[in-house]
Amino acid sequence: MARDQGALLQGTLGLLILKALVVQELHGYGIARWVQDVTGDVLQIEEGSLYPALRRLEDRGLISSRWAITENNRRARWYALTRAGRAHLREDASTWLQFSRAVTQVLRAEPSVL
Repeated sequence: MARDQGALLQGTLGLLILKALVVQELHGYGIARWVQDVTGDVLQIEEGSLYPALRRLEDRGLISSRWAITENNRRARWYALTRAGRAHLREDASTWLQFSRAVTQVLRAEPSVL
């Protein structure tokens, strides 16, 4: 795990959660697992970060939630992307991609350390 991954993750956690919910609603563990799987275990979301972030997103109207039974027969809160959340994701993802391309250009500029 990278030394400053926690700071990076905190700044992008909402974006990662919204992206995880694009296709289907998921419970908290499902969201964390999706991010971990997609990133090849590079990013791992801890419960202490995930659930407060989900609450903030729900308070902002970007996601909704409901209680339901999981595939393991346990009661869990399931989260879904709202229309406002989808619009917010589009805007944030565009900004993030532009920013990450710019940072990549700087890091690959001569003299290169990569």
